Amino acid sequence: MALLYSLLLLGQSGPALTTDMLVVLGVIAVALVFFVTEVVPIDVTAIGIMVAMIVLEPWTQISPADGLAGFSSPATITVLAMFIMSEGVRRTGLLRILGDRIVEWGRGSFFRQYATVMGLAGGSAGVINNTPVVAMMIPMVMNIAQRTRTSPSKLLMPLSFMAMMGGMLTLIGTSTSILASDVSARLIGQPFSMFEFTHLGALVTAAGGAYLLFVGYRLIPERVKPTDDLTDDFQMGEFLSEVVVREDSPLVGQTVGRVFEKLHLDVDIVQIIRDRQPFPAPVINKEFRAGDVLMLRTNRPTLVDLMASQKLDSLAQVKITDEDFGAGESSEVLVELVLLSDNPLVGETLRSVRFAQRYDALVLAIRRSGATIQERIDEMVLEGGDTLLVQASPSAMARFTQNRTFIVVQDRAPDVRREKIGIALAVFAGVIVVAALDLLPIVVAALVGVPAMLATGCIRPTELYGAVDWSVIFLLAGVIPLGMALERTGGAAYLAHLFAGLGENWPPFLLLLLFYLFTALITEVISNNASVVLMIPVAVDAAVLTGANPFAFVMAVTFAASTAMLTPVGYQTNLMVYGPGGYHFTDFFRVGGPLQVLLAIVTCGGIYMIWGL
Repeated sequence: MALLYSLLLLGQSGPALTTDMLVVLGVIAVALVFFVTEVVPIDVTAIGIMVAMIVLEPWTQISPADGLAGFSSPATITVLAMFIMSEGVRRTGLLRILGDRIVEWGRGSFFRQYATVMGLAGGSAGVINNTPVVAMMIPMVMNIAQRTRTSPSKLLMPLSFMAMMGGMLTLIGTSTSILASDVSARLIGQPFSMFEFTHLGALVTAAGGAYLLFVGYRLIPERVKPTDDLTDDFQMGEFLSEVVVREDSPLVGQTVGRVFEKLHLDVDIVQIIRDRQPFPAPVINKEFRAGDVLMLRTNRPTLVDLMASQKLDSLAQVKITDEDFGAGESSEVLVELVLLSDNPLVGETLRSVRFAQRYDALVLAIRRSGATIQERIDEMVLEGGDTLLVQASPSAMARFTQNRTFIVVQDRAPDVRREKIGIALAVFAGVIVVAALDLLPIVVAALVGVPAMLATGCIRPTELYGAVDWSVIFLLAGVIPLGMALERTGGAAYLAHLFAGLGENWPPFLLLLLFYLFTALITEVISNNASVVLMIPVAVDAAVLTGANPFAFVMAVTFAASTAMLTPVGYQTNLMVYGPGGYHFTDFFRVGGPLQVLLAIVTCGGIYMIWGL
């Protein structure tokens, strides 16, 4: 906001501000506030932008047909189809098989495993959208960390960064590139071909990979210690206890729900063990009996009060481990769940959504920003990136695994279709080849790929809607009219004059670098898709004003918006590894800051060599 205001004050030359420009720039200013603060989800903000553009048509020059065009945009439809095809590949379990082979191949050499994992992440993200690649690889990486006795913190951030860079190997690696291609076609008549920037993407991925291998790895702190036991990982030792119900206990004959409704204590019953048979949570309707052994999640002072008031005896002090949750026929397991930013639980509390009853699972602890919280977790407002330690039944595990808005960190071998691996890869390869040879437009090729995945059984009809990240679809559809309004009202030309004025007498390369760095910075606080919609029109006009190559500036903005390395909220993949890695917010700047500077130089240098200025 302050930067936008400063730019407006600098407008001493070039086109004069008009009412139309002020209205559009005002909408942008309000949108930026909503994007940064996330008072409402960013996709809701994007729809609000679209509505504002239509309602303010006399000033924005966006008709209802223009405003709704984002939903029929080739970029939006292509991204939607790619989500579905990526899900078809994910359902085959291909990356899990590759992960197992990496572990075996690199046995005895962590460095070899580390390098291979990064290569797999970067290479896969070039042909499968980078977000599902990271979702598929997190369980694999956690397995490697456990088997090599390495902190997962050392592996997860490089996984995210490599997937981001690898996503720039082809047009379909990230939704940002697809959107940027659409904007480029509209402004300068030059969309991206399938392998338009593969040589630049390979240069960026190689440079970033070398940094992560030899420098970045040393900068990443071990926030999560290597352990085989999640109760140790989440420091549950002081919060899990076992007690036995005495014959004279007032609990006898009462239901769990009625008792704890009266007590108002921060305590959960994790298990009731009766005659050596465990009854796992939720146990809200179970009646207490004398001799019941209760596994409780609570702190020590509450436990002491509960034992005294309800006449409970403590069992011999025994360390509770993961194995205590998998005993008996219930097959209850402990797992880590990561909430993605579009998960419906975000903004709610465990109590308000009745998590235990809704999912047949119990949350024991929450990890956020490197801190582990075990107390009063029912009252915490959940955020995207939170990692939940959950005791889950087999049915709950199946639901979590199938829900795209959860990431199950531990690989519990959900239903996969290994027999479909060849078919899924053939469909994907067919789409890429057809689009690369210009036999069909990329949007048509992708749409053909969806029924092909369905017809061959790689994905089922009931899985289609869950495969799509609808927040991205609505975000794309909502911000596209904003870019159109910025261009039509002359706002893009006005801002371009301001940038050109800031870089007056600069060589074109330095102006290109300025656009890269500015785009990289605003992408950390707003969506990367919103960044390209706002910045490409300005960059194109600035290039025309200075006599530079507009396509080179489009490339700089596209790459900068697709590699947000400085914060965990700058890119979806960073948020996905934030909780499981136990990272602090500043860890991303510590590792990603030098990498961002390196990529700025490599990317702009590569653009200069390949396309010229």
